[in-house]
Parts: sequence; C-alpha cells; structure tokens
Amino acid sequence: MPFQKVFASGWKEYELLDAGGGKKLERWGKIITIRPEVQAYFKSGMPFEKWYELAHWEFIESKSQKGTWKKLKPEAPEDWTISFEELSFDLHLTGFKHLGIFPEQNYNWKLIADEIHEGDRFLNLFAYTGAASCVAKAQGADVYHVDSVKQLISWASENMERSGLSDIRWVHDDALKFAKRVARRGDKFDMIIMDPPAWGVGAKNEKWRLEDKLDELLSTVAEILSEDGVLILNTYSPKVNGDLIKELASIYLSGRKNEVVELWMKTSSGKELYYGNLLRSFNSSAQ
Repeated sequence: MPFQKVFASGWKEYELLDAGGGKKLERWGKIITIRPEVQAYFKSGMPFEKWYELAHWEFIESKSQKGTWKKLKPEAPEDWTISFEELSFDLHLTGFKHLGIFPEQNYNWKLIADEIHEGDRFLNLFAYTGAASCVAKAQGADVYHVDSVKQLISWASENMERSGLSDIRWVHDDALKFAKRVARRGDKFDMIIMDPPAWGVGAKNEKWRLEDKLDELLSTVAEILSEDGVLILNTYSPKVNGDLIKELASIYLSGRKNEVVELWMKTSSGKELYYGNLLRSFNSSAQ
C-alpha cells in the first residue's frame, strides 16, 4: 500500500510558486529563484516565460558537483535574510543549488516547537545551517548541533545570533560517530532530528551513502533516544524507500508509535511536489 501523503505549507516569507519540467520556482522573501528539481517531472503550472519574468536567479547545473547561479535581474542580491515566526535565517547562493534552509522542513519545525520543553536535551544530526536547532533553542532546549562541515556550523551560528539566541552546543564531527560516542557514554536525548544526505563526505573525507548506513544509524540513535523521546528522520534518496524505513523502525524502535509518511508540498499553481520519506517515532503511551 502507498504511504500517506502529508503536506508542508509555505509561510509569509516562503512560497513554492510552481514546479515542472525538472525545475521549481520559489519565493524567498522578495527574491524569486529557479532551481533544478528531479521530482518535478511533470508539466509546470505556468509557462516558463512567466517564470523568467518573475525570477531574480536561476541555478545552472554543470557536469561537476557544483553549478553556477545566473543573475536574471540586475538588482538581485547574493545574500539576504528571511524570517520564520520569531526566527531569522541568512540565505546565500551556494554552488550546490541550496540557499541555506530546506523550507519543507517547517513541517517538522512545528512539531519541535510543540513537543520540546525547556531544559529538554535536543540533538540535531546532519544539522546543516541550524533551522531546527534554532527552533528548539527558542523553546529553551539544551541543543546539540552536529555537522561535519565547519562552514555550515559557522552559518548556523550566524542564524542563531540573528535570531537573538545563544548557547547552542556546536559539534564538528561525523554524525554517526558522534552518536556512537554518546551511546557508549549512556547519554540520552529527549528529541532527535536527523536529515542525512543521500550521499556525502564526512569530516575526515569518509564516503557516505545513506543506503549503506541507515541500518547502523537507526540502531545507534535508538540507543540514545530517551524512553519518552521523539525521533524525526527525513530521507531524500531514491535508494531508501518507505518500506525499508518502516522495517528498520519496527526492529530498532519496537513498542513505539512509528509513523512513516511521504512529505510533499503544493505549489501556488496547484502542482504537488514530493520531498522524500519521513519517519516520526513517539512513545506509544504518550500519544
């Protein structure tokens, strides 16, 4: 049976305007971008001519890992800031088509805000630029932010300061190795979120493929999740499907309420765009 679809929504400062033809059109504050999107294999809601009338920037892919941004309007800035509720996030044009946040993750940011309490221990693995870390810190949590890229930790620190927050614990390390060390110490966390890349390179140039590591990752994280804790796992890899996630959750998170769903967003033009699989695990007696 297909997994349930859940939909993240935009907010005042972010809008998924349209998608199709292998691209997506997005508004970030007042700036509009065109980015490649493999899941947008359908026809766009608006003609591309309209897209280019609106857009400030377009990301052009290359045969190498990195691409380039093409300026479509002379006044287009390379750096700007948008807000999400009381938080502020710095956006930058990167060579990997990203801008600094994954907007669909606001679906999880809302759960963090609802479930985390002051003094709770919160662990953000593969933490990127720290949107989830800032959401948890704003609720008074003791936040551990783990990423293998120093530049991303610096970016996350900027977001923390711009949001008027402080004292997030920065950990420059491979996420799985850090989780294993925590498990050996017997430490526990009240909420864990992880958004592992489909592939990548660790802090010491270790090769990472999610399909090879997911079993070990989930088994380790299950050890460090408190009995009443909440786990959030996002995956965006064609080699990791919902059935595999459900099977692993039944092994390592047995006796809990495990929800495996597909995460989607609707465009303003009426299209639906897929953003991967999502696992949420709760203490069964707490739900």
